[in-house]
Amino acid sequence: MREFEYNRELAVAYARRWALSRNPDYYDFENLGGDCTNFASQCIFAGAGIMNYTPTFGWYYISPSDRTASWTGVEYLYNFLVNNNSVGPFGREVSKEEVMPGDIVQLGHTNGDFYHTPFILATEPTILVAAHTYDALNRPLYTYDYDIARFIHIEGVRTW
Repeated sequence: MREFEYNRELAVAYARRWALSRNPDYYDFENLGGDCTNFASQCIFAGAGIMNYTPTFGWYYISPSDRTASWTGVEYLYNFLVNNNSVGPFGREVSKEEVMPGDIVQLGHTNGDFYHTPFILATEPTILVAAHTYDALNRPLYTYDYDIARFIHIEGVRTW
């Protein structure tokens, strides 16, 4: 297995292009629980270029009915990224100070339930994000109402 660098520039460019509209190659899950993690996955894929087609525990999208839970589910995406030892993007949870453009943040309640996955566009002078469901482009992270946040840094991508 080979590792290569995650292309943050491509991921951020994709996020900027599609933050306020929808890429017709992907289903819009806004009325089925939200589109935020679907959008974050699209952005990550733009920078990774590789999906993991492992049934159930992989990370891929072929159609609305042929995808993994990690492509569209907040907790599932987190679990895939931080535990992925196989093909595709992988990451780790980091502090707010360690994130970079091209990473993601997940917002949650004090009980530990995470419900939103914005994509990080910039970190200086403040963190700016793009997101779907409540569409956002260059929205300051501090303008969201949340109890806790976890930051996931995409460390790289693996392929065979």
